[in-house]
Amino acid sequence: MFKSTLRKLKEHHFEWKHLLVLFIVLIFFQFIVSYIHKVTLQKVLMQMQDWYKQDSAEKLANLTTTSLELLLETSSFKDIHNSEARKEMIQAFNIILSQQLLQQNVEQILILVTRDTLRQAIDNGEALYYYLFMNTMDVDHSQHPHYQSTLLMYANIEREIRQEERIFSIPEDPGTFHVFVPLVPNGEFAGAVYMKIVPDFSFISQQLISSYDETAVIFSALILFGLMAMFYISSYTLKERDEAQQLFFMEREEHLRDQINSQKESLFTKRIYHTHHKAEKVMGFIKEDLRQMNAANIDEIKYRVTKYANFISRVIYDMKWYDPPLSTIRSPIFQTDLNEVIDFIIQHIFLRISRNAHRIHFRMDFDQAVPRVSVNEFVVWEILEPLIQNSLDHSRDSEVHIVLRTVYDHEKGLSQVIVEDDGGGISEELLERTGTGIKRLFLENTSTKVNANNAGYGCYIAHEIAKRCGWSLDAENIQDKGSRFILTIAHVSNQQG
Repeated sequence: MFKSTLRKLKEHHFEWKHLLVLFIVLIFFQFIVSYIHKVTLQKVLMQMQDWYKQDSAEKLANLTTTSLELLLETSSFKDIHNSEARKEMIQAFNIILSQQLLQQNVEQILILVTRDTLRQAIDNGEALYYYLFMNTMDVDHSQHPHYQSTLLMYANIEREIRQEERIFSIPEDPGTFHVFVPLVPNGEFAGAVYMKIVPDFSFISQQLISSYDETAVIFSALILFGLMAMFYISSYTLKERDEAQQLFFMEREEHLRDQINSQKESLFTKRIYHTHHKAEKVMGFIKEDLRQMNAANIDEIKYRVTKYANFISRVIYDMKWYDPPLSTIRSPIFQTDLNEVIDFIIQHIFLRISRNAHRIHFRMDFDQAVPRVSVNEFVVWEILEPLIQNSLDHSRDSEVHIVLRTVYDHEKGLSQVIVEDDGGGISEELLERTGTGIKRLFLENTSTKVNANNAGYGCYIAHEIAKRCGWSLDAENIQDKGSRFILTIAHVSNQQG
């Protein structure tokens, strides 16, 4: 019975996602309960503190007024016009006023008086001294923008304060009290002491609420420890499964690595075949030119042989690298004339290797405004040669006309090399785009040849090299007859220069 129950539990594992969801739900409920406790507590505390805040504010203002009245009563026994006595009196006034402002709950303290029907506010000991003992005002604060609202409130209750000589408190949300205490030194009404007080008893609420917070934290910690224990037990039971998965992933990784290495070796082998086939043709041209060299054509043959030799060097370099460095493909040191490269390929490659040269007709239409490009000329050769060869290989007629055009758009900063033929065109299925947006014609091992063991690589390599140059290669069928390859080149400033 126990073993069967344990087996059923093992079939339903708790993972960290399940535990996390459970923990979040529990903590959410705990927060709700804690919030309800806090709201209830704060409501009770607010009701209890409302009356106490006003009482404490009035007591504080009354105490300050009493201090001023006592000071004034004791001054009647002194010679207040003496300079030393005057300084002491002013200092005493300033101490009483400033000490109240130092308290956390007091925001403002003023002595409000009426002189010649003009209500004025006194905020320092010197002004108070001159008003009480000299019956003058050194500074008129009645127009002070901060005191206007206070003087307006005092004007509304001045008669009641003078007649009743009692404390007036005007509450203002949130928890602010404007307290007016009559100033009656020696039994004679002299004005009112105004204090703006904001009693703060938040520390009491914080202490009580913190106890709830501590309880919530402890409860949440217990929940967390419980879930961690559940997670530890669940993780322990999943250990064997994780180890098996790890072994499976390692085996699959090794299999993928072998597969990738095999694909790289296959691609490298095809590239060697592809470049070796072109190098054989060019070596034949070099030998033929050397046999035909004489004093009359030595400069022409030297030019061709130099081009052929440099191309073979590039082919050998490509055989060493599956993925050559970008600096060997494009760099500011290269300044290649596209028109010159195309002309050389046609005149000294295709018109020499074609057994039926009489049935192949090339027409070149060059735009002389095409800027030079910062790409190795033999890389351009590797791009264009497969495209032209493709037009020749797929021509079904006795004669084929191939047009090579270059076009430059100065406004857009774009050049185009266009290869057109009047052959049978490209199969529509090869012009369909794959999920990555590449036409199937430019995929590896894609060809319409019957014997495609070593085919389907020319257009692919042309597309890949063009992409590394920052160019784009497209193919389409001509409406009447034949096909068209379009190589688009975006010029940058250093190319256009």
